Amino acid sequence: MKISWELPQKRTGFGGVIDGLIGPGATSAEKALQLYLPFAFATAVVLAGGVFDFGWSVIQFVVIAALAVDMMGGVITNATSAAKRWYFREGQGNKQHLGFVAMHAAQIVLFGWAFMDLNLLWIGGVFAVLFGFSAVIVTTPLYLQRPVASFLFVVALFLSLYVFTTPLEVQWFLPMLYYKILISHVLREEPYQPD
Repeated sequence: MKISWELPQKRTGFGGVIDGLIGPGATSAEKALQLYLPFAFATAVVLAGGVFDFGWSVIQFVVIAALAVDMMGGVITNATSAAKRWYFREGQGNKQHLGFVAMHAAQIVLFGWAFMDLNLLWIGGVFAVLFGFSAVIVTTPLYLQRPVASFLFVVALFLSLYVFTTPLEVQWFLPMLYYKILISHVLREEPYQPD
């Protein structure tokens, strides 16, 4: 196993669009994990909603399927070596990382609209924790980022279970969102490559 920060050339066309999301040079194993597991998870969520009759509307099924794909996809993709090389390349600093975090306000609003009666206090609180904790992590000295991120994720997990409560059938959403960002995305980790 070796560590390589050398960034492969980004492809052109549709491949370049994919590279911009997952990082150029992703291995076939990384691509498989990013493709199959998110769709398997979303399928399981949708099936559970139907089998256990969660009472979701068609719109709620569509929203939760899309969010399930993105949450699981983000948990996996942001933790890959290809993504670490891409998102921590030269020119990508705290501003870019926090910009990526800020984009997730749209998902929080979408979830809040579909499952939380557009509770603005809930939406604002969830986003404040996500953005605030991310800002703490990216400004922490590198050698302390992992333990700080781990601590903040646990705090976010408790907040998601006891403060920012959600309906039981979608209780996975906030822990996955917080893991996707606080653990998978904002931590700078070494991009290991197969020999």
